[in-house]
Amino acid sequence: MKDFYKLILAGSLVFFASLVWAGGKADSPQGGDKTAYTVGMTVQDLSNPVWAMTAEELNRLIAADGGRFIYVDCKSNAPTQITQLENFISSGVDLILIHAADGNAVEETLGRARAKGIKVISRDDDLVNTDLNWLGDNYARGRIIGQEAAKWINEKLGGTAEVGVLDYPSIQVLLERGNGIVDAIKEFAPNAKIVAQSSAINPVEGMAKTETFLQAHPNMKVIACIGGGAAVGANEAVKAMGKLTPDFGIFAIDATPEELAAIANNEAIRMTVMVIGDGVAFGRHHFFWIKKLLNNEPVERRQFTEGFPVNAENISQYYKK
Repeated sequence: MKDFYKLILAGSLVFFASLVWAGGKADSPQGGDKTAYTVGMTVQDLSNPVWAMTAEELNRLIAADGGRFIYVDCKSNAPTQITQLENFISSGVDLILIHAADGNAVEETLGRARAKGIKVISRDDDLVNTDLNWLGDNYARGRIIGQEAAKWINEKLGGTAEVGVLDYPSIQVLLERGNGIVDAIKEFAPNAKIVAQSSAINPVEGMAKTETFLQAHPNMKVIACIGGGAAVGANEAVKAMGKLTPDFGIFAIDATPEELAAIANNEAIRMTVMVIGDGVAFGRHHFFWIKKLLNNEPVERRQFTEGFPVNAENISQYYKK
């Protein structure tokens, strides 16, 4: 099962890599293209399904609009991301969309981009050298995950459970989300015990870490995740190890199609926090703001979004089999 899942992820990455080349690679811009505008995007990790879907949708929308889209990931490495930003600046992009690996590290480079007239959108980080910061309270989102996990513990497990947390503390916004998860579980299910905690952001990591969790803690019944990629991998591990029972629950955020399908099919994922939808919805949302900025329309520099839980009670509103 693990090898099969790795093949699926590898195939997806090859597909998305081909889209990057179709749009033009950041370190090798295609000269002579006649395009209305160029957008460069650098994110932490394109193996995260949400960002992969976002990139695919933005590639489609920008190409249809006569623009050119260059997108890369930095594997959560700030120096790599700074080099990518410098490549965007030297190649003359019109707008940069960034999901920063380290917000403080990229500020100076983004300032130089804006000095050259390049518009900048930041996702998640409230940066200074930007035209638009698209923000959410990640600690609050983490608390939603933790509260839903605690509710499950109290209703399905009598208030006691061994809990695993799949976090990602190397990224500040995900550190905040992980802290929200842990604090809410401790507050709302005080007799539960967090017995394992490890980093995972994509399905392969989520599957591997969950296997380790369950081998070390065979009585674990609850896993809370900072992202949908990790949750999807955790779900596969639970099924493959024969641990899927009516009282096993995985709780996460992102509302990817895989998460929603698992909820609808009564698998281990019991809840995911939806912000505006899946990666396609994120792509369309970003495109809306990209066009506003490129058209020099006035926008509020700080835009906030909220999240809400999707579970068995309301899954039919957001997923159709």
